[in-house]
Amino acid sequence: MSSMSTGDGSGVGFSTLRGRDYPSIRQFTVFLENRVGQLLEVVRRFEGSHVRIVALTISDSAECAVVRFLLSDPEQGREVLERAGLAIVESDLIGVELPDSPQPLLQVCTALLQAEINISQVYPLLTRPHNSPVVALMVDNIDLANETLASKGFKTINEDDLKETD
Repeated sequence: MSSMSTGDGSGVGFSTLRGRDYPSIRQFTVFLENRVGQLLEVVRRFEGSHVRIVALTISDSAECAVVRFLLSDPEQGREVLERAGLAIVESDLIGVELPDSPQPLLQVCTALLQAEINISQVYPLLTRPHNSPVVALMVDNIDLANETLASKGFKTINEDDLKETD
């Protein structure tokens, strides 16, 4: 589920969009001109706020950079990004604690493949809620992915877990 906000306060409200009860974390995607200093300008916007960047990934092309953030406080973080006048795309991801095993990603991917769930994005968190490594996953069926991971004994995290890392 995604929504678009243009920084003018006209975005659809969070409660309207996220009317589900599943554990998830919000990803904010911003599009930046591909020139020196653009990322620093955005990251500096969080200076002086209590919002921390808990995960970050960048996809680069000749024209623009696509920057994806997970934030410790998504509500406040969205406000920071909107005040910067950035176009924001908001998506739901799953945060999965990796088990203490030699190949934890293999276990997660195998569980999702068995349920025929596709993964379109994956990246690690910079913080460790509950002192465990965590990956963020964008999947094509978040409800089924949550059910599948829970049935296989994986622990997922939610946005409250990200706040606890402050």
